[in-house]
Amino acid sequence: MQVQRKLEQELNNLNILKDKVNKSNQITTGMVNILSSFEDRLAKLEATILPVYNETRNLQRLQENIDYTMVALDSVIGYYSVSQEVEDVIRDGPRSANEGDFKLEPFLAAMNRLQVAKEYFQKNNPQSVELDNVISLLTAGGDALNREFTDILHKHSKHVPPIVLLDLVGTGEDASLEDMAPPSLNQLPDEVTTELIRIADWLFVNNKDEFMFVYAQIRAKILFKSLHTLKEQQRSSSGGSLQSYSPLPRHKLQNRLADTPGRKGPRKLQALEKASKMFHKASQTLGQSTGLSLGPRRSGVNLEVREDVVDEQEMENYLVCVMALQKLLLSERALMTGIIPLAHHPKVFEVIMQESMDMVVQDGENIATRAKRCISRKDFGAVLVVYPILKNLLNMRPEFEKTFEGCDLNVRSKFTTILNTLHATGAKALEEFIENVHGDSSSQLPSDGTVHELTSNVLMFLEQLTDYTETIGGILAQDPAYMHTLAAAPGRQEKNRTLLGIYIKKVLAQLNHTLVSKSEAYTDLGLRAIFRLNNNQYVLSSLQRSGLLDLVKNSVPDFENNYHEMISDNKTAYANNWSRVLNHINIGEEVVAVQMGGKMRDKDRNTVKEKFAGFNKDIEEMSKQQRGYSIPDDDVRQALIVDNIEMILPKYKMFYNKYSHLPFTKNKEKYIKYTPQQVQDMLERFFDLAA
Repeated sequence: MQVQRKLEQELNNLNILKDKVNKSNQITTGMVNILSSFEDRLAKLEATILPVYNETRNLQRLQENIDYTMVALDSVIGYYSVSQEVEDVIRDGPRSANEGDFKLEPFLAAMNRLQVAKEYFQKNNPQSVELDNVISLLTAGGDALNREFTDILHKHSKHVPPIVLLDLVGTGEDASLEDMAPPSLNQLPDEVTTELIRIADWLFVNNKDEFMFVYAQIRAKILFKSLHTLKEQQRSSSGGSLQSYSPLPRHKLQNRLADTPGRKGPRKLQALEKASKMFHKASQTLGQSTGLSLGPRRSGVNLEVREDVVDEQEMENYLVCVMALQKLLLSERALMTGIIPLAHHPKVFEVIMQESMDMVVQDGENIATRAKRCISRKDFGAVLVVYPILKNLLNMRPEFEKTFEGCDLNVRSKFTTILNTLHATGAKALEEFIENVHGDSSSQLPSDGTVHELTSNVLMFLEQLTDYTETIGGILAQDPAYMHTLAAAPGRQEKNRTLLGIYIKKVLAQLNHTLVSKSEAYTDLGLRAIFRLNNNQYVLSSLQRSGLLDLVKNSVPDFENNYHEMISDNKTAYANNWSRVLNHINIGEEVVAVQMGGKMRDKDRNTVKEKFAGFNKDIEEMSKQQRGYSIPDDDVRQALIVDNIEMILPKYKMFYNKYSHLPFTKNKEKYIKYTPQQVQDMLERFFDLAA
């Protein structure tokens, strides 16, 4: 029964489903009929409207063609009339001759119209008379723009005053002035630069590049004049001489202005005072960068005026000029931006800087040439200025290389030329100095055995080299012999310090050899030993005091011990000079006896007499001689006196105690002239001319 009921239920559901399917089919048939009818109606509408649309589109196209033709016709007609329309503007130029008004934009607009007209006629009607008229006006307009460009540049290009340059050099790299922005040159006003850029753009786009040559020539003259005026200012500040100027004029000027409160004084004096202050500031900055001690200058009246001597002031002047040139070149490079197309910057810049750079190079070569003359005269102190110049130029080389980036190799090598020349001069000075020490021709020796002038000069020269360790190290690094010695040096020391130490050791070795050779001229062996002792002690003390010893120890760790050994040998050689005195008072195996009755044998009496007489004679002679000996070092002098006392006095006491009471003579005061205390007093007065 249950199955029957389920079957009937399923049959009912099936019938309901069939009814719904039939209804869906009826609806589908109705929709298909509606859509078919709509499609037929659309087809009829398209057949009716499409011809109308096509006709309308054709009419619109015809209208557009007519409009385009009219515009083109108007344009062509405009080309034929453009020369007449802009002729007055072109003839009048970018600046009105009557009123002086600047009409650059209208003028450039007229030139652009002419340029377009020219291109049209060249393409479509090259035989047209109008083409000749347009070209004529374009030529005239281009010439006017070139003249205007030149006039503007001439009018507004002014050389940079020395005061501004000195201020720029003096403060531009002073790290202590943190709140002060470095002064800018601002060589052309902004509005002038804008005008030049507009003119240059048109000229370059239209293949009229003569303006770049004009720009290079004008700016080259301005750059050269700026640098030349600075040199003139420096020359006037130093009194017009090549020698170091005294700061006295500046002090007088300041005092003169201070004596008149409330009065500003003549404008020229104010300018001179400001220039002096700026130069002083630049010199201080230069001193910090080069390691020079820029203290009070020696007055030129105390110096021998020689054209081939480069003093500190001239050295500073040259370095200030080089630094000023670098600032000016950076300014010129920046000034070209916009005016000169980027691709032409290197070539134009080469023309701008050539004359000024050649002047600086020539000045550097002149300094090197004069330094070489000093070398040939063996005036090595005057050559020292080469090293701070070289040091500072080496520091500036990256800036110059960056400034010359993109320029021709010959231009980039100009700065290197100065460096190479000064480098070769510095190297020659170092080697010639060693040769000069080796071949020192001064035959006169100090009569008191004190330090030889050659020794003090050598140490003074070497001490000054430490200010330029990096520079001199770089010079010596080019010599294979020094590099070979450096490779054999113990440990891993700083390269430049070690190289300078090797050079110092080489100089001192040659100095010692020369001094030993010279000392052979002393006939007094004691004075010879004192001379060597004084010089060796002076060298050692100077090395210790100045720090040179640390440099030498980098390559020769036992260098100090070597000098101590030589000093010890000198003292031994000096002590050997006492042998003749000691021979008299040495108590040997001889027996001096007193016979019965308090008498001595004649032989014994004569022996004692000879000993006392010989001792008296020799010690008096040595006392007289050695009071004339000089030992500048207090410690060495006192130590040597103590050594003498310890060597002589004990033996004399023994001799005195043994023989002084013997009846070897009735006139003892004739032979026994000195008690042990008197001998000690005598020895204590050695090396003292006042004794």
